[in-house]
Amino acid sequence: LVLATVKVLVSFYTNSSALLADGLNNVTDIGATLAVFIGIRIARKPRDLDHPYGHSRAEQIATLIASFIMMSVGLQVIIENIRSLFVGEFETPNRLAAVVAFASGIFMFGIYFYNNKVAKRTKSKGLEASAKDNFSDALVSFGTTIGVLGASIGFPIIDPIAAILVGAIICKTAWEIFYDATLLLTDGFDPEEMNLFTETVDKVPGVHKVVDLRARMYGNTTIADVVIEVDGGIDVSKSHGITDQIEMILSEQHGIQYTHIHVEPLRSGRAGKD
Repeated sequence: LVLATVKVLVSFYTNSSALLADGLNNVTDIGATLAVFIGIRIARKPRDLDHPYGHSRAEQIATLIASFIMMSVGLQVIIENIRSLFVGEFETPNRLAAVVAFASGIFMFGIYFYNNKVAKRTKSKGLEASAKDNFSDALVSFGTTIGVLGASIGFPIIDPIAAILVGAIICKTAWEIFYDATLLLTDGFDPEEMNLFTETVDKVPGVHKVVDLRARMYGNTTIADVVIEVDGGIDVSKSHGITDQIEMILSEQHGIQYTHIHVEPLRSGRAGKD
């Protein structure tokens, strides 16, 4: 709120389109942060009758909304400044705009490091997206600084060009956040990680073959569905012990909190392992 207010007010005083774009970028941050905050609060609610798996995906939905907010502002900034380039009316900005932009860049780098650290500790995808946005904000502010300085020394056309670049960075960040959120909401998962999970399960004593393994993210939690073959002659208690060991190993080595395991008897005529 402070950064957005200061930048927008100073941009009018200094006649800087780039600083105004940077300020509007911070306005999108306010909306995006509120969306993520609400999403995280909803995601923490325990499961109920109509949400048997809980509310964890609310965080990804909030992140998706945040990406829409960012994209709309980024496109608006680009369109407005392309229009000003065609009109050809440029104003030389005051160097105060460069000072404000540079100070903002330093501040946003600090926010990025803090949010990124907390996101890794809490495994929050929403906060991770917010940290990614903070990083782009810092780059935007430093780009704005360069644009304003260039315009103030006799090249006023650089200011709207810098504003267009700011808008492009906002759109790029919005697309990355949108892509990550939709990937999780559509149960996308890294195939290389699933191969690692499969190799881990295959090494568990008593498992003769991993028939199938699938994984997905539900909020910040990894869920795995595994189908294994075991010796058909063992009793239920022993096969249950194998599944318990799989759950424990996947949790310890890969941080998988929930694993659903289906056990099938070893098909006849195939040698197994101890």
